[in-house]
Amino acid sequence: MRTSIATVSLSGSLTEKLTAAARAGFDGVEIFENDLLASPLTPEEIRDRCADLGLSIDLYQPMRDMEAVPADVFAQNLRRAEHKFRIMQRLGTDTVLVCSSVSPLSIGDDALAAGQLRQLAERASDFGVRVAYEALAWGRHVNTYDHAWRIIEAADHPALGTCLDSFHILARGTEGKDLEGIEDIPGDKIFFLQLADAPLLDMDVLRWSRHYRCFPGQGDLDVAGLLRHVLRAGYRGPLSLEIFNDVFRQAEAGPAAVDALRSLLALQEAVGVQDVVGQGELPPPVVPTGVAFTELVTPDVAPAADLLAALGFTRTGRHRGKPVDLWEQGEARVLLNTGPAARRDGTVLAAVGLESSDPAAAARRAEALLAPVLPRRRGTGDVLLDAVAAPDGTELFFCATDRAELPSWIRDFEPTGERPAETDVTGVDHLQLTQPWHQFDEAALFHRSVLGLEPRASVDVADPYGLLRSRAVATADGAVRIALGAGPGPGEDQDRAQHIALATSDVVAAARRFRAAGGELLPMPGNYYDDLAARFEFAPGELETYQELGILYDRDAHGTFRHCYTRTVGRVFFELAQREDGYQGYGAQNAPVRLAAQHAAN
Repeated sequence: MRTSIATVSLSGSLTEKLTAAARAGFDGVEIFENDLLASPLTPEEIRDRCADLGLSIDLYQPMRDMEAVPADVFAQNLRRAEHKFRIMQRLGTDTVLVCSSVSPLSIGDDALAAGQLRQLAERASDFGVRVAYEALAWGRHVNTYDHAWRIIEAADHPALGTCLDSFHILARGTEGKDLEGIEDIPGDKIFFLQLADAPLLDMDVLRWSRHYRCFPGQGDLDVAGLLRHVLRAGYRGPLSLEIFNDVFRQAEAGPAAVDALRSLLALQEAVGVQDVVGQGELPPPVVPTGVAFTELVTPDVAPAADLLAALGFTRTGRHRGKPVDLWEQGEARVLLNTGPAARRDGTVLAAVGLESSDPAAAARRAEALLAPVLPRRRGTGDVLLDAVAAPDGTELFFCATDRAELPSWIRDFEPTGERPAETDVTGVDHLQLTQPWHQFDEAALFHRSVLGLEPRASVDVADPYGLLRSRAVATADGAVRIALGAGPGPGEDQDRAQHIALATSDVVAAARRFRAAGGELLPMPGNYYDDLAARFEFAPGELETYQELGILYDRDAHGTFRHCYTRTVGRVFFELAQREDGYQGYGAQNAPVRLAAQHAAN
């Protein structure tokens, strides 16, 4: 299906928005009135610019407070509408959005509303324009899609139809059989469809709409369910995004437009629409089966190497053609890269290798969902590794480790002759990747749609200097767990910490071994352990051991979680984690204490 986006959904000037939409791959745009008014271009120049970019202008919006008003007010409205119709002719678009009235002058009289909308449609048809009437969720008298449709039916004019907006419908709690009524609207009378998601929030619906909408798949509304009803009704027009969001208004238009189109591709896949990328169906998800490796890039190998050695890792390999060392412990593997791309701000977690049953297919899906494919310098004989960039810039490699049927990335490393020590660290429990604040929702959608990871609920975490957001994505079996975080605001990307949580069967033994090897664990305040004593019962001496080693404790309905942290090297630190009896979380209850301890240590 054709895709479109309202210019209000992106930041920048109108020309910047149009360019971003075209480069992302949208077919058309809705021109928002404020963008037109603020543009130095004439309507004809905007029309020509869109044509040059390959964009159709699918809708002009909005016209407000038009219907069910006193006769003298309606006469003024018709005069205003005629002016807009002439502007639309110059723009080269034939559909205008008319929102249900919120004016205190409007009258709760459906017959009057139908009569005036019929007159408006008759006038519009003289200009070759169609009127798409939309029920605002906060409309004074008309605030549901079925009420708007009854008025349209009564008006009975070929140039009058409805615009369905997923936010306005779903924000009112419309569901089940109430949504099925959409299928009773003839498809050719659904003139336009606008799509938006949103997190579930208990607030005034107008404020909710104006500040918290997001792209489909980034919130909690059943946008896919609504779209199924609209398609069953026979709608075949464009799928268009109309997003009001404070973060998007400040984000770069280019990446936001790519994220927007990705959301529509994933949405079409979810409802079974064919030909979502112009070349048939999207390649199916290839869900990763584990973490093959993590890659640290560093300008100074010594601090990171000392930390890995203290944690029990062994340097087992050296890349044949690049300054990259392989460190191993159990199923946990860390690459230490000291190449020329090393950052001056210290050690960073730059890449993650994801174990894949079909790396090539995983890469094809990622590319189809607009993930940037990364070029890679390969030496003679190097294993071909497909890689894409996540929204935060982390490189994601699709690979196989020591599997007979697929080339193993480990073949690129010359063995050092050292073998990994036998320890209680078994592998990677989870990764924590802190996102730029304006890409948090984009990252969640990316990892869900591109990688097939299942999102968990979003939580807020108190930091001494702001409120952080966190959302985990994971495979159903927990083989891959990634906690996505976002800082409190812009301008703090350089301080974004990342960490690797190592799974261990005995966190106390692992912590003692780390300290004996010269490692420093992050100390925790005594008040935290006083609180633990009040909340839980422990065996004699258990809590004292935890306090000695800085071990944190959590418990959920399934099991327990014990974990402790190393000090930070560059922007990276490690966590030792013991997950027992099916514990599902990530120790979020303890995050404020950990964050305060890290601030105090730095």
